Amino acid sequence: MLSSSIEILRVSETNIPNITYKNFDFKYAMISPKNHNLLIYRNCVGVFRRKLSGVNLWEADLSHDIKHKIENFWKDKISHSTNGAVSEKKKCYVLSMFPYPSGNLHMGHVRVYTISDAVARFQRMNGKNVIHPIGWDAFGLPAENAAIDHKIAPQEWTKKNISQMKSQLQTLGCSFDWDREITTSDPDYYKWTQYLFLKLYDNGLAYQKNALVNWDPVDQTVLADEQVDENGYSWRSGVKVEKKILKQWFIRTTRFAKDLLDGLNSSSLHDWRDIIKLQQHWIGECNGVNFDFKLINSDEYITLWTPYPEYIHHVKFVAVKKTHYIAQQLSDKLLESCLYLENPFTSERIPLLITDDIDYLQFSDTFTGIPAICEEARNFAMKRNIQFSEVEKLSNTVSIEKVRNSVLDEAKSKGIGGFWNSSKLRDWLISRQRYWGTPIPIIHCVKCGPQPVPTEKLPVELPHLLSHPKKGGLHLKECENWVNTTCPKCKSKAKRETDTMDTFVDSSWYFLRYLDPKNEIEMFDAEKMKAVYPVDLYIGGKEHAVLHLYYARFMSHFLYYLGILPSKEPFHRLLVQGMVKGRSFKLKETGKYLPAEEVVILDNKRNKAVEKQSGAPVVMTWEKMSKSKLNGVEPTDMFKDYGIDTTRLLILADVAPTSHRNWNTNTFPGIINWQKRLWLTMQDFLKHRHNIPTPIPEEQFKECEEYMFDSRNYYIKGTTFNYFISQQLSIAVSKQQGLTNSLRKMPPYVIAKSKQYERALATQIILLAPMAPHFASELWSGFIQAPNHLNDSNEIFWNKPVLEQKWPETDLHYKLELLCKVNGTDKCKIKLQRSILDQLTLEPALELAKKENSLADTFSTRKILGTNLTIHKGTIGILNLIAKNQKEDCSESNGEIEIQEKS
Repeated sequence: MLSSSIEILRVSETNIPNITYKNFDFKYAMISPKNHNLLIYRNCVGVFRRKLSGVNLWEADLSHDIKHKIENFWKDKISHSTNGAVSEKKKCYVLSMFPYPSGNLHMGHVRVYTISDAVARFQRMNGKNVIHPIGWDAFGLPAENAAIDHKIAPQEWTKKNISQMKSQLQTLGCSFDWDREITTSDPDYYKWTQYLFLKLYDNGLAYQKNALVNWDPVDQTVLADEQVDENGYSWRSGVKVEKKILKQWFIRTTRFAKDLLDGLNSSSLHDWRDIIKLQQHWIGECNGVNFDFKLINSDEYITLWTPYPEYIHHVKFVAVKKTHYIAQQLSDKLLESCLYLENPFTSERIPLLITDDIDYLQFSDTFTGIPAICEEARNFAMKRNIQFSEVEKLSNTVSIEKVRNSVLDEAKSKGIGGFWNSSKLRDWLISRQRYWGTPIPIIHCVKCGPQPVPTEKLPVELPHLLSHPKKGGLHLKECENWVNTTCPKCKSKAKRETDTMDTFVDSSWYFLRYLDPKNEIEMFDAEKMKAVYPVDLYIGGKEHAVLHLYYARFMSHFLYYLGILPSKEPFHRLLVQGMVKGRSFKLKETGKYLPAEEVVILDNKRNKAVEKQSGAPVVMTWEKMSKSKLNGVEPTDMFKDYGIDTTRLLILADVAPTSHRNWNTNTFPGIINWQKRLWLTMQDFLKHRHNIPTPIPEEQFKECEEYMFDSRNYYIKGTTFNYFISQQLSIAVSKQQGLTNSLRKMPPYVIAKSKQYERALATQIILLAPMAPHFASELWSGFIQAPNHLNDSNEIFWNKPVLEQKWPETDLHYKLELLCKVNGTDKCKIKLQRSILDQLTLEPALELAKKENSLADTFSTRKILGTNLTIHKGTIGILNLIAKNQKEDCSESNGEIEIQEKS
């Protein structure tokens, strides 16, 4: 029973929209004849809130000003996301690579985070419990150098930039889980990076040794090989890189090389495409084993690789190149003398020879000499008078495996290797000699040697800077009060490790911390990981598809090995987006870049242009946007000139996310005009719903109904498939434009009275919402304000905003396609009602395929080796027949079909 209490709400129309109170439609409402207030009788359980109306400027044409008003109105209403808390819904972890806080978004950021946001919103509307976090890859040399240039501390510089970029991401309308936000330079985060390092150290996977490294004399730090160009110059400072021998920290990634290589064949990886090959190339073929041989009378050891671990007892010499770091430490006189290694399996003294007179494997600077089984080693040993004896070669697989396993087990027990690896893969050098990075949690004691900082003493925080760092950077060894400490073991005087970690360490596990960011007791709750790990979709640039992915995969494999992760592989699916390119202009003679306004284009198709002032020839190319190339576009200018949602749609349209995007204003009118057509469509809908037009003949009305039914289903199918299954968001845009064209064809009476038109228009707005959330929210507010609702089913929530609607589905009696392929090539399409296709299994699918003329030859003359049926419910079914090319007796294929099904 309703109480007599009344709530008054001002309305501008006498047509009362449906009102929701406590999740049900309110029937008891009336208009006061005196003041046109909407009177709502309510019970006394709660307070009614109306939050569905927008700016309501439906009488005006869509302009930039109106777009800005729409975006300002909806900006605080569309960015709230579900927080991925424990839920009965199926989880979907959508992850975009976190940015370095440079201070401003660029168009590459706009692209990756618009893609990420569109997918996250799509999955929420499909009923998923979406995890969509964001954070900041804040440590590193660029931030430190920028802080030096601006004469402020790196902490201050980073904090300022994060604040600015966070504001820009919120302006972009990204529905990130800001309560999961992390910053790698925050002690609350790098405490656990240090903890992770200590876990590696405790397991023998973090170690320190001398190494010949790339030294940048300007930035005063070690560079990875990938940070040095083909001419030997630093990627950052541009100076010639020097070679130095330094004691460095390494992570033994080679320990999991074989697992990481085999993991690339995992059925859990989808859409990795050519990234698989990049990872395989980086790791190499794991057809040998590493062993550590100690240098006699020294703390040094050499890591040797051999494809014949079963013969490791018969090593008679080891050779290293003259460029090997050990050779670099010796004088010419010592180079002439013979050094010795100890074979850890036999305790035999093995001569170590420094020479280039042997055929080293590519990428290797060591040679393991086993003359008894290797012709190259035999010839060298005989030339150098190195004694060896013949051995009986193992002849059968069982014997080889038995001896191999014994050798590998012994090596592992002694901590000297024993894991399969490629000849070229090296351990990960993580030492950096600059201030702005995660301190390595090791204390060096003269008595006790290197000692790990006790976990209860973490984090080892960076010292506070009392002055601005000078050019060339601040080094932790200069902070004496911080460096000097006590040994955690013997309590005597000791010194802290002064190297900081490579920033790839910070980013190798950030996706795990997102899942439990407030945990003060451990890196993350292992039990919680069972419900939310791994990442379902990882979105980022191809430039990080080798090293970052490799290191992240390594950490995931390692933590799985420790038993605290439920799966080895961290990323189920990849979307590797292409670059955003701008047109650049540079003088042909000097290579100097020019701004566009100083260039006259003579022939666009032939890329002919001249400098306006001098007439000198200019080279026009599309290149990655860059300030130095004067071809960048500021996102804030795009937001101001075109609107936020227009910018989002422009970055998604025209080309697939995986392709490079040439940013060209010539493509803008298509999106701008589409938005105008959508606006006109809503204006027409409101107009004709308020003032019913003249009826049309029943037959014509029925045809229009059928056309709208077909259009709605056709474009739901295409848009849904391209939103997530194919990840072709540009095609999803074009499918939505197709639906707009269908809607625009309808006569006024159909707009006013057709239920199928109403369903199709609702569908149009919902399909748009993940890509253009502000604009779609305004369209939806107009849609639900219209009187005379025709759809009383539960497919439209008239009382909820567009982003809380269910994703539209194709009708069960609408006919979808079963696409039949042979060896991946399309052969025919079989039309089936959705209700049948969704439930289709392999055997009935094969029976249907056998009735198709285009497949008759395949079934009658070729042997079917296997089949694969994949059903994407509500969109398409795909049956792939794997057949031999040569003709065989068809009876041979009967009963020999390998069956695979997916749904």
